[in-house]
Amino acid sequence: MREKKLPQLMSSLERRWQTLAKSRETKIELTAYNDLFETDQSREEAGLSKVRDISISEIDEFPDHPFKVLMDEDMEQLVDDPITVVNNLSDFIFGLIRAVGMILLGFGIVQIGLSLKSHDPSQRANGFLTLAGGVVITFAKEILTLIAG
Repeated sequence: MREKKLPQLMSSLERRWQTLAKSRETKIELTAYNDLFETDQSREEAGLSKVRDISISEIDEFPDHPFKVLMDEDMEQLVDDPITVVNNLSDFIFGLIRAVGMILLGFGIVQIGLSLKSHDPSQRANGFLTLAGGVVITFAKEILTLIAG
């Protein structure tokens, strides 16, 4: 009999606890920080569009700007000739490709040397393939220049 009363007692205690929790529940509304320090002008601006068209003459520099763009000789050269920028980027990329090719050349030479010592023909073939790939990658810019004319 005692076993039957325990679940009933637990459910009644749960109902009482929920009722007590609901009765002590209070609704507190807090004003946002921005609303406390908002002026009438900023309230009016909030209703306006956020995108505004302004003339270039209204834009001015401010001191200690971290991303200052100066209109000096180099900038004028870039504006006049954007092909220079593309050429510089292509030189940089082909320099990286040449570095990878040189690494492959070195690895191919090491593979060929090890294959000669161990008399392993498959390693020798892989070494020659790696060496040939390194040569092609190292001189990729020159090869493309010859093809393009």
